[in-house]
Amino acid sequence: MAVLNKIRQRGLFLIIIIALALFSFVLSDLFRNSDALTSKSLNIVGTINDKDITREYFLSKVEITQRQLGPNTSNNQVMNRVWDQEVRQAVFESQFEKLGISIEKDQMKDILSKSLATNTDFQNEVGLFDENIMNEYIANLKETPAAYQQWVDYENSLAANALQQDYMNLVKAGLMGTLAEGKLEHQLEGNKVDIKYVQIPYTSIPDSTVTISKSDISNYIKRHSKDYEVEESRNLHYVEFKEVASVEDENAIKADLELLLEDRLVYNEVTKTNDTVVGFRKTQDNEAFINSHSDVKFVDRFVTKSNLPTAVADSIYNLNVGEIYGPYKDGQTFKLTKIIAEKQLPDSVKVRHILIPFVGAASAAPDVTQTEAEAKVTADSVLAVVKSNPSKFPELVEALSSDQGSKANGGRYDWHPYNTMVPEFRDFEFEGKTGDIGVVKTAFGFHIIEIEGQKNKQRMIKVGTISREIEPSEATIDKVFRDASNFEIAVANKDFQEVATENNYALRPVNSIKILDESIPGLGNQRSIVRWTFEDATKVGDVKRFNIPGGYAIVQLTAKNKKGLMNVEDATATVLPKLRKEKKAQIIRERVKATSIEDLAAAENTTVKTAAAINMKNPTLSGAGKEGLVVGTAFGLKEGETSKLIDGDKGVYMLQVTKITPVVELDSYQAAANRVGQQKISTVNSKLYNALKEASEIEDNRAKTVQ
Repeated sequence: MAVLNKIRQRGLFLIIIIALALFSFVLSDLFRNSDALTSKSLNIVGTINDKDITREYFLSKVEITQRQLGPNTSNNQVMNRVWDQEVRQAVFESQFEKLGISIEKDQMKDILSKSLATNTDFQNEVGLFDENIMNEYIANLKETPAAYQQWVDYENSLAANALQQDYMNLVKAGLMGTLAEGKLEHQLEGNKVDIKYVQIPYTSIPDSTVTISKSDISNYIKRHSKDYEVEESRNLHYVEFKEVASVEDENAIKADLELLLEDRLVYNEVTKTNDTVVGFRKTQDNEAFINSHSDVKFVDRFVTKSNLPTAVADSIYNLNVGEIYGPYKDGQTFKLTKIIAEKQLPDSVKVRHILIPFVGAASAAPDVTQTEAEAKVTADSVLAVVKSNPSKFPELVEALSSDQGSKANGGRYDWHPYNTMVPEFRDFEFEGKTGDIGVVKTAFGFHIIEIEGQKNKQRMIKVGTISREIEPSEATIDKVFRDASNFEIAVANKDFQEVATENNYALRPVNSIKILDESIPGLGNQRSIVRWTFEDATKVGDVKRFNIPGGYAIVQLTAKNKKGLMNVEDATATVLPKLRKEKKAQIIRERVKATSIEDLAAAENTTVKTAAAINMKNPTLSGAGKEGLVVGTAFGLKEGETSKLIDGDKGVYMLQVTKITPVVELDSYQAAANRVGQQKISTVNSKLYNALKEASEIEDNRAKTVQ
């Protein structure tokens, strides 16, 4: 009791202590999760020029776009598409607001009338767009909120596109070429110089003799920082464990197929006796046998040699009826192929037909009323007529045939190859002979067919193939799992690369993965791996196993690259060739003592080349290619003057101007100025938006809110 009294006496003190502890707990959590203090709400997907895109709005747009694009487009691709659309819209809207331009009611009517002009739902009796019909349609839509919202979205889309076009037109209207620009354009094209030059190519110095250090590359990156700015990224490497069939698995599949060839005894649990199971070689019911033992069902048709797998076509085609080839490997399957029948069949035929449909037949029109039995009677009657009087065939096609694909051509299908038509139709036209007329039933109805011609009869064979997909066995799948697990355990305490090398596993490095990427080279769409590399809890050196289609990937995060300048390792591939050129140019300059092109050619054991009528508009040297600095230098020299050494794109040059041909002056440069103006206007559509986007403030929070 004494203790309780003391607690009561100090109750206020205890409450304060507890409150401070809770407050401290909340603060510590906030500091651990700094995003809660510094970032936008998780409900904001992004902000473009102070316009927030909410998570709810963004995901609703993603859902609509996903339905439009279909299941073959990944969720990440859809999100990127919606984001790009929203950024474009927001970037332009900020410009519209500054200029005070908008789409007014009358302009919206004009936009709608143009957009819907060819839509028959909004046309009157003379085929013209009718605003009253559209207004009535919109009024009816308002009774269904979801449908009406789709219409509003449609109008907003049209308005946004129209505003963007208006904005583009305003910019284009402000672009022109001045007379001074026209004169410069004329001079760049028309001023010509002839030169002779010596080129000392960089390739004359072996790469192995030029040493480039990491510090050289680092300094180059700093000097050209704008070219090597990168986003935050991650580097990783991985080892893939694929569940693929082993040699033993393949041999087991082949052995199973070989067992099917001959008759075998199978113990019958019911009769307690051995039953003889007929093998593939002796079976008379090939279709049933194949369908019972093959991953691919039997296809009842004749084929030519060209239809057989190329590698084994000769071996199969030369077999006699009843003989079998295999087991043989064809792609990712093992097969047994048997020749079931052979015939001399044409490679193409020409027929005409009349199709009599019945209720329930495929593609039968709603007004078809004849039953199958009634349609058969009609077909037999038509057959009797055309047999006795073939001239009536076109007339009966027009009156009775439901096949719109051939009706306009008198029911005729001109020369076509085997297997063009459905099987019943195909068998009649290819296995009959020219002049045959008969009735054939297919899923579409009863056909009265006349064979009008056949070409190029040849041997065709009917093959029956037992096909087995090459798949890993359970034992192989278990082994892959064990190997992946053992590797994952081993790299927990050892170097990832060393363990991979010791076990002869292929190590795949992947660099510069961005936060919104979804594909990993070699693994395909693996958004989960990308997300893992960007999680705060994932540290450099961490390893994780991921399930991938057909196996596992053991992944290690190797680097976290901050936003800023590219690191030396990643930049080496592009920087190294440039630095080599610089150092080779320096080596060439240090060894060259000649002051004339003839002396230089002699000293470098090369020849003096010539280039005539070069101009600044297209700075190309015959025999050397595009060399802007070299051509520019030529236009800065006087006739007969020799240049100093020039570091070009493909080598070090020395040149001498042999002739200057100035451009003919014009009375007016307006035509050239107009061309310059058109060139400027033509770049608006391709460059304006990118320029506006670069100047905008864009905060992308998709990785934290929806990815």
